[in-house]
Amino acid sequence: MIDPAPNLLLSVRSLRKHFPVRQGAWRRASGVVRAVDGVDLDVRRGECVGLVGESGCGKTTFGRSLLRLIEPDAGSVRFDGTDVLSLTSGELRAFRRRAQIIFQDPLSSLNPRLTAGETVAEGIRLHRLRSGRRAVRERVRELLGMVGLPADAEGRYPHEFSGGQRQRVGIARALSVEPSFVVCDEPVSALDVSVRAQIINLLRDLQRRLGLAYLFVAHDRAVVRHLCDAVAVMYLGKIVERAPADELFASPAHPYTVALLSAVPVPDPRVRVQRLVLEGDVPSPIHPPPGCSFHPRCPLAEAACRAEEPRLLEASPGHLAACHRTEAARGLANSLFKA
Repeated sequence: MIDPAPNLLLSVRSLRKHFPVRQGAWRRASGVVRAVDGVDLDVRRGECVGLVGESGCGKTTFGRSLLRLIEPDAGSVRFDGTDVLSLTSGELRAFRRRAQIIFQDPLSSLNPRLTAGETVAEGIRLHRLRSGRRAVRERVRELLGMVGLPADAEGRYPHEFSGGQRQRVGIARALSVEPSFVVCDEPVSALDVSVRAQIINLLRDLQRRLGLAYLFVAHDRAVVRHLCDAVAVMYLGKIVERAPADELFASPAHPYTVALLSAVPVPDPRVRVQRLVLEGDVPSPIHPPPGCSFHPRCPLAEAACRAEEPRLLEASPGHLAACHRTEAARGLANSLFKA
């Protein structure tokens, strides 16, 4: 049988992670936070998929659940044909050699007692990718140079680096085990604006040079547009829109995506963008609203939106949206984004 998707590396179906809410002296569960609530997502080899949404929508929980740094409650994660959620501890170690993560805060993610060289060497030794102290050290130096660190970085501790340099150490550590997939969990949000572009360009260069696939978790839509091939938009634990990056930014089909994009400055004086300001706060993930979870804030909501939860369906070829009013959303985007 011919594989219908030979380039598919990661396939996620109906992934769910709920956290119990405990109250009282006996810490009894009084409800659950629906952090990830039935998410489907595909990532192909060498592809960068952006995952965007407001803080607290479940992006980080989803990314960590893929690697089982957080154990999902339900659903399936298949990596290169392997069922990740059924792996034993030994098999999970082998999987994590192929799937790594770059954390948001480079300082707290690095062991302050280890030098940069020791940090990068850990994975090489653990997975026995080089034999002999000299070979390991040569590989460490190669990796540190690959991420743009100076020759003396090998013997320095995390507190001796700037924020951007610490993140470069974190990137080198992730690359040390030669992965094919990397979860980038808001890797530039804790950095100075002047450094962000350097790290983004480094990640893009490494992706092209090494053939990496990324899940790029971010709230900065401008960064996602610069780096990603495809974009998924998350709201209250669900994917509400997914499309190739150019298509999504040119013709969003969900009103939440329209609101997100309208908040991004456009560096083109010929394009006039009117801001769509959403009313109200994000609903509680403990008690999400019935029907479409976005309907209390949606300027296009109608009766069907309050009664029936929309499915993630094609609004156009290759462009999926969970909305009853995709054409109206596109019309709204056209009215706001005028050249």
